[in-house]
Amino acid sequence: MPTPTNHPTTNHLGQPIGFAVPDWVPARLPPRTPMAGRWCRVEPLDPARHGAELFAAYAEDREGRNWTYMGYGPFETRSEFEAWMAASCLGDDPLFHAVVERASGRALGLASYLRAQPETGTIEVGHINYAPPLQRSAAATEAMYLMMTRVFDELGTRRYEWKCDALNAASRRAATRLGFIFEGVFRQATLVKGRNRDTAWYAITDRDWPALKRAYDAWLDPANFDAAGAQKARLSELVAGTRA
Repeated sequence: MPTPTNHPTTNHLGQPIGFAVPDWVPARLPPRTPMAGRWCRVEPLDPARHGAELFAAYAEDREGRNWTYMGYGPFETRSEFEAWMAASCLGDDPLFHAVVERASGRALGLASYLRAQPETGTIEVGHINYAPPLQRSAAATEAMYLMMTRVFDELGTRRYEWKCDALNAASRRAATRLGFIFEGVFRQATLVKGRNRDTAWYAITDRDWPALKRAYDAWLDPANFDAAGAQKARLSELVAGTRA
């Protein structure tokens, strides 16, 4: 990955310009290979292998809260869910992954890479949908770390984006906790399920990543968890320290 420099910041006319990115090489596209961590595996979605487990896990969300801000769902039957996966989740962009909890061996959530632009080094994470058993777990956080690590350390990406409905408070809290920086709201950006959606934008850049990775490594260290599995230092605190 090229190391950006802050100079020059003006051109020969005295106008401010962006920092130089010498010897830029376009980023790579994400491969269809799994990412393994201590608490989870993030692996390319296979409806035949993951579909039944995911449908059962999502069924634990009995009120359907997970689907309020998604452009699809909830799904009443497994066949309906599998038809959606077959039609929407098997392409290269978005590239869907299942989050498989190591302790249970079950697929408990989905997340995808999307809107990849290798020529400018940008990619987005989206379609994040964690079933109740995965929510607020170490595996849930580790899955996002594994996807970030691939983006920056393997693919040579410059910018990793997170976008969500501006009214989705839970997604916005998650983005901030994970280290994404809020960049603004695009008003009336799109329509979802017949409703207006203002879209909140967040991002992490390759300039943010080294310090952020150290924060994640400190949080994920086994020493950061007691015998009952409770965290000692909060990720939000460690991430906040990278902004100082």
